[in-house]
Amino acid sequence: MTSSYLIVLLLVISSTSTSSTREQEEDRIKELPGQPKVGFSQFSGYVTVNESHGRSLFYWLTESSSSPKNKPLLLWLNGGPGCSSIGYGASEEIGPFRINKTGSSLYLNSFSWNTEANILFLESPVGVGFSYTNTSSDLKDSGDDRTAQENLIFLIKWMSRFPQYQYRDFYIAGESYAGHYVPQLAKKIYHYNKTFNKSIINLKGFMVGNGDTDRHYDRLGAVTYWWSHAMISDRSYNSILKHCSFTENTNSNECDYALYYATVVEFGQVNGYSIYSPLCVPKTNQTKFMHGGILVEEEDPCTESYAEIYYNRPDWTVCNEILFKYWDWGNSDHSMLPTYKELMAAGLRIWVFSGDTDSVVPVTATRLSISHLNLTVKTRWYPWYSGNQVGGWTEVYEGLTFATVRGAGHEVPVLQPERALILLRSFLAGKELPRSY
Repeated sequence: MTSSYLIVLLLVISSTSTSSTREQEEDRIKELPGQPKVGFSQFSGYVTVNESHGRSLFYWLTESSSSPKNKPLLLWLNGGPGCSSIGYGASEEIGPFRINKTGSSLYLNSFSWNTEANILFLESPVGVGFSYTNTSSDLKDSGDDRTAQENLIFLIKWMSRFPQYQYRDFYIAGESYAGHYVPQLAKKIYHYNKTFNKSIINLKGFMVGNGDTDRHYDRLGAVTYWWSHAMISDRSYNSILKHCSFTENTNSNECDYALYYATVVEFGQVNGYSIYSPLCVPKTNQTKFMHGGILVEEEDPCTESYAEIYYNRPDWTVCNEILFKYWDWGNSDHSMLPTYKELMAAGLRIWVFSGDTDSVVPVTATRLSISHLNLTVKTRWYPWYSGNQVGGWTEVYEGLTFATVRGAGHEVPVLQPERALILLRSFLAGKELPRSY
């Protein structure tokens, strides 16, 4: 991104045109179909991030249910790559509403994150959810760099439309492949602010759950988790360790066979994103791309299909398989650890959390990655509490907090919404997780 373009964007975000009020009102949501009455404001709409290609990102803002003017702004990103922050984050995890089983109406989420912050859900990159491009080849040309840059452009333009948030405390959160999106966007914002020697976007920190962090440690940690949780045999475990490099994009034939035997023959029909939860057995062929069979707090295994029904546009899907298939993995950082080091040095608040029943990006992978940051321990490992139950375990380092969430899977707020909310409150307050009930 050139300096001249940054200056233009600065002028955009600094403008005080009355058009922002008009644009806000055009984006205001009066009421969603089947929505219970609420006392907070909602907005949704599009922000163009590339004029020549016609690329536009879709957002949904749910303002805080109490004192929104005094609450921070938190941007939520889902991963995939190619999965919807509306279909997952907003509708199954941290948003104010849940979708009922018929897909025809909504009910309130008792543990919505908008009790603590104004939540901005973003469908990113283009091709995800309601976000679109007028250039079809863009769907086969997505990668980390363009996603981060266009997320930054979105924020700058969005804050021009919503100037009341321009200097508000700002945080980013996400999960899964957002383990790339979140720190990469944070880095873009950090350098953008440095260009002008001021916090134009008042980024305070970020949190990542079960996030892709380092290609080698993510893969090694996953195999270790499978073996330690008796999902694969000793023979398969040793064969994978012997034949797989965990770093290269392509595997040897021996590695491919070992992985095939372990994950297809030995796994059985198990929900890898939450290994102790039941699978969804849908009546129709629902997508099994990235998040098949994810559960809500009642352990309903088919909530993904409810979102497909509720957001009832034929071209809308919870995950875009084309984006995943053609993702530019050569443009994907092998490791986010250098970015973590840079942003810790910049003084950002960084929390990493992990649901402990996820076998896809498991707690073992995250712990391996963190161990290679060689951080100084500030507060030793201890159990944290949710009510009178252990909510998980945590260790606080200089510059980073790590926490597990007991009984949660890949999408932590789905199975453990109350524990996820405690995690958020502690993060926003800059306090350690509660030691007792």
